[in-house]
Amino acid sequence: MSLVELIAQADERGLAASGLACLDRCVPLLGGDDEVLRPLWAGLVDDGDGWGERVAKIRGELEAGTAPDGADEGEDVVGLARRMLDAVPDERSGAQLRAWAEVCSVAALRIHQLLDPLDRGGTETVDACREGRTDGASHLVAAELRRQVVVLELIAGHGAGAVRQALDVSTEGRRVLRAVVSRRARGVRG
Repeated sequence: MSLVELIAQADERGLAASGLACLDRCVPLLGGDDEVLRPLWAGLVDDGDGWGERVAKIRGELEAGTAPDGADEGEDVVGLARRMLDAVPDERSGAQLRAWAEVCSVAALRIHQLLDPLDRGGTETVDACREGRTDGASHLVAAELRRQVVVLELIAGHGAGAVRQALDVSTEGRRVLRAVVSRRARGVRG
């Protein structure tokens, strides 16, 4: 099943996990630490109470963050990450949640594409990947696509019981992105 189909079939928890996982993997671009989104992850286990307050607090923390060196070359990857943060709905329900999951999916794939020195594809490549056509996708983009699919499949199959596993998938992706940004920064300085 393609990523587009998985998002279309996801319930509210799956949509929230999908958007949150994408944002979590890209949070280093916003200058956030590894724990900044933990309150939202914890909120995926319950019925969504306090989601809006948690979102407001996290936005405040991330607004003060500084992007790392090497993160904003070319097209603005920091701007794409900020778009994900700005689009977080104030309630963990409804059509806004689905729209957020879509925004985050596209933005995260595009960020990975822009940070990959071997990938020169455009947004049409990202769209094709989301629809299941991965020919020509770079390793970095293909890995991000796999992480997005895994998160949606985990939550669809196991609900709240899979939130920890989804967080683990996101954590691994965040480490990859942080390493890519670090390599770019060293290349820029060198």
